[in-house]
Amino acid sequence: MYGNTYTQIHIHFVFAVKFRQAIINKNWKEDLYKYIAGIIKNNNHKLLAINGFSDHIHILIGIRPAQSISDLMKIIKQDSSKWINANKFSKFHFEWQEGYGAFSYSKSQLATVVNYIQNQELQHKKKTFREEYIDFLEKFDVDYDEKFIFKELI
Repeated sequence: MYGNTYTQIHIHFVFAVKFRQAIINKNWKEDLYKYIAGIIKNNNHKLLAINGFSDHIHILIGIRPAQSISDLMKIIKQDSSKWINANKFSKFHFEWQEGYGAFSYSKSQLATVVNYIQNQELQHKKKTFREEYIDFLEKFDVDYDEKFIFKELI
């Protein structure tokens, strides 16, 4: 770390299974979350919350500026995919969808975001992942093209 550098950066990441297949199984999802938590810790960031649904994951991280967001996401997705495949948790070759969402929050908003992430099962009784993701993009005023929103298997 750099001397005299002090930061407070909180990023909420959202990313999906390739083609949004619902293959994150409740029998191994907690182990997946622990594995991802280890990746985050090994990269010197602080995990604040992790949870998801059968086709996607939400992670809230206190991020250090020594590593780019894109480099961290590449490592998380690459290493967790390898781990899932090595442990044969899926009948099919497991991959994450290309891309991710990254949304920043202030410290005063963290409790609300952590609560939201912890209650994913409840959230998805109300709306689909696609609806949830588009809501994030619109809430944060992010320009997007519908054709690049997480693709589904046709």
